[in-house]
Amino acid sequence: MDERQLRVDLAAAFRCFARLGMHEAVANHFSAAVSSDGRKFLMNRKWQHFSRIRASDLLLLDADEAEDLEDRRDIDPTAWAIHGQIHRRAPHVKVALHLHPVYVTAIASLADPEIKPIEQNTARYFNRVAIDKAFGGMADTAAEGARLVAALGDKSRLMMSNHGILVTAATIGEAFDDLYTIERACQILHLAYATGRPLNVLSDQVAEKTARDWEGITDFSIAHFEEMKRILDKEDPSYAD
Repeated sequence: MDERQLRVDLAAAFRCFARLGMHEAVANHFSAAVSSDGRKFLMNRKWQHFSRIRASDLLLLDADEAEDLEDRRDIDPTAWAIHGQIHRRAPHVKVALHLHPVYVTAIASLADPEIKPIEQNTARYFNRVAIDKAFGGMADTAAEGARLVAALGDKSRLMMSNHGILVTAATIGEAFDDLYTIERACQILHLAYATGRPLNVLSDQVAEKTARDWEGITDFSIAHFEEMKRILDKEDPSYAD
């Protein structure tokens, strides 16, 4: 996919998450690799509301140019710490979305932040989410970014305890649907916990089968994102500018 299409798709993802109420003021960041080695990437600039982001607003950055970017006022230090290190240290990651959505963050703030498999959305994440319990405040240093990349390990999702969620994927469409579904899964789990009654957790066998079934329908994820873009195209196509 060329840079222009990546810009359009990433801008669409920002607009969609704003529509879904999953943004947090003018915080949080998404990135997408442009180069084959992953080191050159697109990312939203500092403190721009998701609902206003256009394709042309996205910054083209190089993970190897840390010193040259130190004094740039359009780059959030926390965004650079996380996304700069991801694209420097994990070249297989093409897309990285970091949010603080309400339900994911609520589950991330529990002593046990595991997403228990109680239905098919929660089962999508069975044994497939890394958990980082070492929150120490704002992630604004290269060392903290490197630590988060290490915590992610061989998983594609990182539950950041007392913080939020990081989702990575091969395409923007897959990452979009994954982040949408993990928030929905945590909403379901939150509501189940709120009843105060015991959870009816799926067996490991059923949960694993369900997770594998999800992994076999990436075309579902891409179709979801394409449908959301069609809605944007009809209602406000300015994201593509």
